[in-house]
Amino acid sequence: MSKKQQHDSQRLDEAARAGWLYYVGGKTQDEIAKLLKTSRQSAQRLVALAMSEGLVKVRLEHPIARCMELGEALKTRFGLQFCDVVPAITEDPNSTLGLGQAGAAVIERTLKQTQAQTIAFGTGRVLRACADELPLMNCPQHKIVSLVGNIAHNGEATRYDVAVHIADRAKAQHYPMPLPVIAGSEEEKNTLHQQSHVSRIHALAKNADITFVGIGNLGSTSPLYVDGFIDDEELAYLSDVGAAGEIISWIYNREGAIVDCKINKRVTSSTLTLASEKPVVGIASGLNKKKAILGALRSKLINSLITNETTATALLDE
Repeated sequence: MSKKQQHDSQRLDEAARAGWLYYVGGKTQDEIAKLLKTSRQSAQRLVALAMSEGLVKVRLEHPIARCMELGEALKTRFGLQFCDVVPAITEDPNSTLGLGQAGAAVIERTLKQTQAQTIAFGTGRVLRACADELPLMNCPQHKIVSLVGNIAHNGEATRYDVAVHIADRAKAQHYPMPLPVIAGSEEEKNTLHQQSHVSRIHALAKNADITFVGIGNLGSTSPLYVDGFIDDEELAYLSDVGAAGEIISWIYNREGAIVDCKINKRVTSSTLTLASEKPVVGIASGLNKKKAILGALRSKLINSLITNETTATALLDE
C-alpha cells in the first residue's frame, strides 16, 4: 500500500470514528475534538467527510419519515413541483385534520416573501381552515385574488370565501370575484365576464405567481350539491357521464378532462390552466376524494399537492 493510500485509509477511519461519535454517540464537535485529540475544525471536517463518503446512514424513526417517503413517491409518480404529506392522526378515512396547518405553512412562506406576489385562491372548507391557521401579518405588497365567484345561488355571500379572509389576516391587497358561483345561463355568464372589472380580476388570476385550490368530490356529499348549486337531476347526469371531481366549480372526469355539460357552461370561475409552469397547489384528502384527486393529478390541473398519509397511500396504490 502506498503512503497516499495508507493516509486516505487512515483518514476514512478517523472520519468513521468521528461520524459514529456524532450521530450515534451523541457527542458534540468539541467533545469529539477532545476524544480524537484534534481541533474543533478538524472534527467538523471529519464528521462532514463521514457523511459525504456514505460512511453514515441516517434513518429517521418517526411517523413523519413515512410521510416524506410518500410525498417523494407522489412527486415522482405525477411529476409534481412539491408534495407535502401530513400524518394520519385519526382512523377516519375521509379526515382532513392537519391539512389546515400544512397549507397555512406554505401560504405563510409565500406571504413572507418581500417581492410582490399575486396569490390566487379557490374556496372550500379546507382552504378556509388554512386561512384560520394563518398568523396576523402585514403584507401590503401582495395581491390576493379570488378564482371563484363570491355569491351563492340565493344571492347571499358564500360561506367559504377564502381570499377575503387571507387578505384580511395578511393586510394584503384584495381582489374578490364579484359574481355568482354559477350564472343562470351561458349568456348571463358571458355578459358578466365582459365587464371590465371582472376581466381585470381574471387576468390577475391567470398570471398569479402561485395558486391554491381545494378539490371537491362529486356525489351526495359534494359541496356543489350540498350548497344547492346543482340539483338531483344534474347530479345524476354528471354521474352518468363519468364526472369525478371539481376545482373552483369546474367539473372534470377521472382523467381530469373538463366535462362538456350545462354546469360548466355557466361556471363564472377563472379558467383552469393545464400543466402550468407556476405552482398550482391542490389541498385535499379523503378516500371519498380519491378519484377527484387522481383526475387532477393525471391531467395536471394541479402540479403540487398537500394531502395526508391515508390518501397518499391510496393514490399510490391506484
